[in-house]
Amino acid sequence: MKTDVIDSGKSGFHGRKRRTMSCSLVLCTLLSSTAIVAALSSFSVFSSTYYAYAADEKWYVGEGAKQDTYATYRIQDLDTNNGAPFDMTIYFQKQDDSGDWIAPVFVVDQGKVFPGTLKLGSLDMSVLATGSNITTEIMPYINAYKDSLQWLSAYVPKPGQSLTAASWGKIASIGGSEIKPSGTEKITVKAGTFDTTKIIYHKSIDNTIWVANEFPFPIKAQTYADVTTGQPPVQYAFELLATGTGEPPARSSVVEIPKPPLEQRTARGTYFVDLDWSPADIQPEKNVSFQISFFDSDHAAVQDVSYDFKVTDSHGNVLKDLKDQFAASSPDTQTVSFSDKNAGPVTVDVNMNAVGSRDPGPFVESAQFNIVAAPELPASVIFIGTAIFVGIVFVITRFARVGLAKLSDA
Repeated sequence: MKTDVIDSGKSGFHGRKRRTMSCSLVLCTLLSSTAIVAALSSFSVFSSTYYAYAADEKWYVGEGAKQDTYATYRIQDLDTNNGAPFDMTIYFQKQDDSGDWIAPVFVVDQGKVFPGTLKLGSLDMSVLATGSNITTEIMPYINAYKDSLQWLSAYVPKPGQSLTAASWGKIASIGGSEIKPSGTEKITVKAGTFDTTKIIYHKSIDNTIWVANEFPFPIKAQTYADVTTGQPPVQYAFELLATGTGEPPARSSVVEIPKPPLEQRTARGTYFVDLDWSPADIQPEKNVSFQISFFDSDHAAVQDVSYDFKVTDSHGNVLKDLKDQFAASSPDTQTVSFSDKNAGPVTVDVNMNAVGSRDPGPFVESAQFNIVAAPELPASVIFIGTAIFVGIVFVITRFARVGLAKLSDA
């Protein structure tokens, strides 16, 4: 009898154990399934928010823009900022009753921040005059936006065209070159990896724009100016740096000091001008030696250049203004003296009047460089810094002696 009771108890115990284990397995399975579904849902939401392909294959400039999101691009435009790149952040804050976007924007160029507010049309993301707040300082960068990020809207306004279409049209301004989708490509930029469609047109060289479905602007572009000779300069180029939700992080202006040498291409792309200087840190009451070098579009050195050289500080004071200088060969040297009054941003203008026997005619081949003259530190600041350094050395020495004394006692 006892044996039967004991066996019955064991049997009941094992049965309960099996039922408990079964329940645990079922619960774990349910939890795992729930986690997987949630993860897949999150991935689906993320993908559809940023760059997943939609149900249709159409795309237009502005497609996929969502409230309370932003995009940051690095943009280079031939007609803006002497072709130097700058960063632009566009924040899709909200839509008005007409569906147009209220989009605060800020530009960061060599440490300077220029804010503004754009009203972007829902049809093609064009900048609307009514409702936009555009200062004089930010206007050139807004023009660059129109010529780069928004450029495709002339061919794909809402409701868009197919990303598999045979053609999106022809570009009349460059002899009727056809612009068209040309296959897909997975590309990686600073903002991440995107599945894109390449939009290509050809004029002397391939120009490529990478578009991701359900993303409001192209991810990347590399296009070139239409020239008849030489290597064509970049017309516009850009790349997506970052995307995010919520208001983008605030930026404040800081002084960025460029380091030599610098290079600029002239507006028509005919020549390169290089500017070097020493010492690299421009200090007041010291002479700075500037070396100017000239190259053709293939980057071969050119000789017998007649040029003008002008240096102006941020207050409009002209430090040097030389006309009809002659560079038999590169580099040619000019010496400029800076004072405390000239501290801060400085502009160096180089205008090429002639190269050899060639007269450029009505066109001015020029280059402009933005550099910075560092201010001299006041004597009081130097004294305070020296005092702090001496104090730190004294404290370290004091503690070192105390430590050695304790070791000796031990």
